[in-house]
Amino acid sequence: MTDRTFNTGFKYDFTSILDRKGHDALAVDAIGDPSVKMAPGAPGPGFDLIPMWVADMNFPVLPDIQRHIIDRVNHPAFGYYMPRDEYYDRIIRWHRVRNDVEGLTKECIGYENGVLGGVASALRVFCPDGAKVLLHSPTYIGFTGTLKNNGYEIVSSPLVQDERGIYRMNLADMEDKFRKGDIPAMIFCSPHNPTGRVWEKGEIRDMTELCRKYDVKIISDEIWSDIILAGHQHIPTQSVSEDAKGRTVALYAPSKTFNLAGLIGSYHIIYDPDIRKKVRKQSSLSHYNDMNVLSMHALIGAYSENGMDWVDELRQVIGKNVDFACDFIDQNFEGVSVTKPDGTYMLWVDCGQWCREHGRDLQAVEEACWKVGAAVQDGRMFHGPSHLRMNLALPYSRVTEAFERMQKYVF
Repeated sequence: MTDRTFNTGFKYDFTSILDRKGHDALAVDAIGDPSVKMAPGAPGPGFDLIPMWVADMNFPVLPDIQRHIIDRVNHPAFGYYMPRDEYYDRIIRWHRVRNDVEGLTKECIGYENGVLGGVASALRVFCPDGAKVLLHSPTYIGFTGTLKNNGYEIVSSPLVQDERGIYRMNLADMEDKFRKGDIPAMIFCSPHNPTGRVWEKGEIRDMTELCRKYDVKIISDEIWSDIILAGHQHIPTQSVSEDAKGRTVALYAPSKTFNLAGLIGSYHIIYDPDIRKKVRKQSSLSHYNDMNVLSMHALIGAYSENGMDWVDELRQVIGKNVDFACDFIDQNFEGVSVTKPDGTYMLWVDCGQWCREHGRDLQAVEEACWKVGAAVQDGRMFHGPSHLRMNLALPYSRVTEAFERMQKYVF
């Protein structure tokens, strides 16, 4: 049997199994609900649920976040307010300490209800109606939805795997598409969702140089930038050159790092004053892009010294889960392949060879996983024709249990 102890000696709790059912958790409450089209099916008799689909962590939140929210709730007034200077100071310090960013000022930071809302606002600034926008594939489903819903045409540039299976940008393909088509902007995902690739500085510099050459603006989603595994470092897109700094709208949030999506609250970093003014105007047009006072206090609690310690421990926990999962697949799931991610807590698993050898399709594999409680996600919506997307932000005991069930009943 697999060792399930993983006794970390950590300061924070990453081992408790939370009972989230009925506590406003999409990852649990949507299971088996036909109205939620992308939700997995319910487990069969005798199996409990192990949520491994939506990008939502199953760990208790950093206590400082709860404390800051509770302290604010204890004051009995919730009227109009202005963001505290502390909100901006915490963001500036976080990026200086975590990402070596110097020179970031309050003026460059702007609130967004969500990263995808910021993407939509930047697209409206950079692109005329119906314009072409380049995306790497596989790609995050939120990008495709945002582009289609706003009437833009997706130009896909597939990532390629090198001899070691590492996903790389195909710069020749990107240049060919920039040269041939009128593409005013691209969406860059860094770290990449769903492959988990953490881009190297040289790769980002080469990509941004292509954008300079063909005058393509960059919308850089860096929401995963804090969840980087050992041996890798997040490089902010805006840091690789002065030109990249000026042509990029970068989007961040504490929501992915600290599991705060239900509180709403993201932010952009835009250095060019003209672009900043135009994006903020677009974001304001709905009159509904305003910070919630509790999400402000949640960020202040998250972007703290204790928050840095919590993230450092989280990265070790995710790293152990990733190591276990990738080794287990290599050793036990013949015909299934995975490239170990550099960051995020998502695993991108290719079942194509296994399906061909066993005469089954991906839908059958998924449903077999779901029946034994391993609620993995269909990768086809992320442009992975034979892929599963697996969330490993769970206690180690739950990860090992899920893979043992898949070994016994599925693969």
